[in-house]
Amino acid sequence: MGGGDDRRSGMSEINVTPFVDVMLVLLIIFMVAAPMLTTAVPVDLPKTKAERVEIEQDTPLVTIDADQKIYLGREEVGLEGLRAAVAAHPGAMAEGRIYIQADEVVPYGYVMRAFTQIREAGVENLALVTDPAGGAQDRRLGLE
Repeated sequence: MGGGDDRRSGMSEINVTPFVDVMLVLLIIFMVAAPMLTTAVPVDLPKTKAERVEIEQDTPLVTIDADQKIYLGREEVGLEGLRAAVAAHPGAMAEGRIYIQADEVVPYGYVMRAFTQIREAGVENLALVTDPAGGAQDRRLGLE
């Protein structure tokens, strides 16, 4: 009992190294996964010399692929169901804006039929998404 050196006392400092390690791993995972979450359906966008415009992640995106399948976000809705899907989409109705991206092989008339369905759903502010200066298609880039 003498000497004042008590080896049974608890450790008074917290070791944060495991916590920091876990946070760094999660950060890396989110940094790698985030670009993959931006575009739901791969399409070859028409190339333009337009200026790059960033689209917010939560803005509704209608995609028409080369097979003329229509998606609202990641969900396939088709041309017949597009009006109802847009009308039921809370983001589209709240913002009053939708971005549309179509593969460059999709006929102009088909894209215009999709425009009509969206307008009939009550959304007046439509913007076309293009691939400015031949940039990467996996980013959400728009041209109003």
